[in-house]
Amino acid sequence: MTSAPASSAVSPGCPTGRADRVLPRRFTAPLRALPPVAVLGLVFLYPLGLVVQQSFRPDTGGTSAQAYGDVFASTAFREALGTTVWLAVGSTAGCLVLGFALALVIAFVPFPGAKAVARFIDVFLSFPSFLITLALLFVYGTVGIANGLWTGATGAAEGPFQFLTTPWGVLLAEVTYFTPFVMRPLLAAFSGIDTRQLEAASSLGARPARIVRQVILPEALPALAAGGSLVLVLCLNEFGIVLFTGAKGVTTLPMLVYSKAILESDYPGACVVAVVNVLISVGLYGLYRVVSRRAGA
Repeated sequence: MTSAPASSAVSPGCPTGRADRVLPRRFTAPLRALPPVAVLGLVFLYPLGLVVQQSFRPDTGGTSAQAYGDVFASTAFREALGTTVWLAVGSTAGCLVLGFALALVIAFVPFPGAKAVARFIDVFLSFPSFLITLALLFVYGTVGIANGLWTGATGAAEGPFQFLTTPWGVLLAEVTYFTPFVMRPLLAAFSGIDTRQLEAASSLGARPARIVRQVILPEALPALAAGGSLVLVLCLNEFGIVLFTGAKGVTTLPMLVYSKAILESDYPGACVVAVVNVLISVGLYGLYRVVSRRAGA
């Protein structure tokens, strides 16, 4: 009787040939991940690294954090930061209230075309922000339709609708554009609510307001948190709406980056503001991911 060849021996508990298949995968997995990681680094991380590097290189040469001190000490930066925060928070609050109300109507109030409206919301999400602002300018701008009707009817030199070039006009444009970003996760959450709960609450004499407060709202809170977090991040970085409204005295962090880089040629200062904006955005995006994961969005 001859013994089995040594080449045919296998490890105890390991199926024949399994070790030969698993071992190469452990070595080739990093190699397969290398190309996408390299593309990510070249396209995204490398430009970001250049911005950070430029923020530490003053115009006088060398390496210094002086640009950070100059920017943080400037009144323009503090005002832009405050304007950015209050516009983002105000727009998010408006989107949450309006989005919740509209999603309630679409999901629970039967009317012809409800499904078409829900589908349109998905299409609306693909619209560029400046398109909505341009539409508002056509309606409420200085020479828009509303002011034109007023001056034509009264003979006045100008119409009463001048709010679009104020911070409130920016707020209106952002609420108009970003509300569907809240409605989309809400409609998904509402579709999972058992209608038998609503019918039971109604049969027990609960009024619609109480049903919304005690039955629907608790189910919608995770979706509201996820949608609100996303809107907060988007409003924080919004540039097109502020630029197209032409709002006087409304300078947000993205507008300050544009002003320093294009108008003042202060590239280190512009990079400092950009770094601050990125850090805030990444922090809020991390919060959004945590909230959306818990909400299942």
